[in-house]
Amino acid sequence: MRPRAVFPAAVTVLVAACGALPPRPVAVSAAPLPAAGSAQPGVQPDAGTAIVRIAASLIGTRYQFGGADEAGFDCSGLVLYVHERVGLHIPRTAAAQQQAALPVLLRQLAPGDLVFFSSGRRHRINHVGIYAGFGRFIHAPHAGVAVSYADLTSGYYASHLVSAGRFW
Repeated sequence: MRPRAVFPAAVTVLVAACGALPPRPVAVSAAPLPAAGSAQPGVQPDAGTAIVRIAASLIGTRYQFGGADEAGFDCSGLVLYVHERVGLHIPRTAAAQQQAALPVLLRQLAPGDLVFFSSGRRHRINHVGIYAGFGRFIHAPHAGVAVSYADLTSGYYASHLVSAGRFW
């Protein structure tokens, strides 16, 4: 395969990863959800809390398509960066993260779990965020909107939520 043929395919995959969500703000609610225990041996039981703390410290960081560092993040790049900070190595794309994560029932979400979304007719995973507790999650929404909290209990994201998973 020629290198020029690989580039368009790579761009298509990255565009599908996080850029399909609408640019509308979502209100934050305070609907608490129950916590679940640790899922990965050898990882600190407070890893979920550490993941949320690191993600929260990045609130306001600009969205950068393909970004995975403090200069800017896309959704899966934010998740990758935060997990690396607690010593966990995970896949790069939202779809690959969903495939590799230990599934978590939505009613058992704990802070630090990942929440996965699909906005297309094909029901492919194209967005991911970090559950922060109390019905909120942290994500890098799309171009023009910085890393922020969003509501998981109602509105756009509630209706496009597909599954949850955990690496810690």
